[in-house]
Amino acid sequence: MKVVFSTMQKMHEEIKKDIVNKFNDVYDKGWYILGNEVSRFEKEYAKFIGTKHCVGVGNGLDALQIALLSLDIKPGDEVIVPSNTYIATALAVSNIGAKPVLVDPNIETYNLSANGIEEAITKKTKAIIAVHLYGQSADMNEINSIAKKHNLYVIEDCAQSHNSKYKNKKTGTLGDIGCFSFYPGKNLGALGDGGAIVTNDKKIEQKARAISNYGSIEKYHHDYKGVNSRLDEIQASFLRIKLKKLNKHTKARQDIANEYLTRINNEKIILPTVGKDRTHVWHIFAIRCKSRDKLQKYLEKNGIQTMIHYPIPIAKQKAYKKDKLNNTVVANKISKEELSLPLYYGMSKKEIDYVIDIINKY
Repeated sequence: MKVVFSTMQKMHEEIKKDIVNKFNDVYDKGWYILGNEVSRFEKEYAKFIGTKHCVGVGNGLDALQIALLSLDIKPGDEVIVPSNTYIATALAVSNIGAKPVLVDPNIETYNLSANGIEEAITKKTKAIIAVHLYGQSADMNEINSIAKKHNLYVIEDCAQSHNSKYKNKKTGTLGDIGCFSFYPGKNLGALGDGGAIVTNDKKIEQKARAISNYGSIEKYHHDYKGVNSRLDEIQASFLRIKLKKLNKHTKARQDIANEYLTRINNEKIILPTVGKDRTHVWHIFAIRCKSRDKLQKYLEKNGIQTMIHYPIPIAKQKAYKKDKLNNTVVANKISKEELSLPLYYGMSKKEIDYVIDIINKY
């Protein structure tokens, strides 16, 4: 049997008619940038998340960069970043001239460990980026407590945590500002690039909106040195359709993950852990194995496609060689042991059973 790592075939088949109709609607109206579809999506997504404001932007990386600029993070400032996140989180900090300071995650949840944050804080520290990696929230009570103590901003990187909750509040509502990616493979994905910033602070919202549009609130009046990063009408219209299905799609992912968690039984495999008071949405089902590469080849031989998130930690990336970022122990360990199993909406029971059976025989 062949089991792909991920496919959106069933998801997109179910909404194809709606997508085509919406495309035709936007096409016929002839308004493609900052129109009604974007403003409606922003209102709908803010309501869904539970924030007062939402600003659509071009992609998840732009969301993070604009968020940092909206909080007046400047060149030379330091921003605490998890050492095991995708490089985009660190790039957002570097791209505005600030310095990412890496802190190791909790080995159980793979999310930022509050234990290491305080040790990394200096006089130059201005913010913490809490990444809700793989689909569950970081420990936001502890992170917010440290941030309050040291007068730091908290930015949530929610690129992998659409619809997840911490103490019954959705990610994106737990810090000063939340950043989302709508890359096609995300739990809420567009049919191209897209992103969003959410916040309850009107001043932050206004500044983020201006920065994303050439620094302009009023046409030809530029208050900031901004960028061009806007969610377009077509993608916003597609996201409005998919947002209505997100609860259904989330439940399907959680059901598959529960099958894995309850039925994978192999002492060589370390299953993921769900933190206390958290709702995991399983963007990634990340197991660990000391013989990871051998396991991956074994699964591939048996027709099961897997991925590694992420094989090279940020500190070891060529792009950061001259920056000499602090090399962290836990991130290195995870990078050598992590393996992501197939998990997607539309995965059949036969495919789930097969993956479990093959892993249990390893």
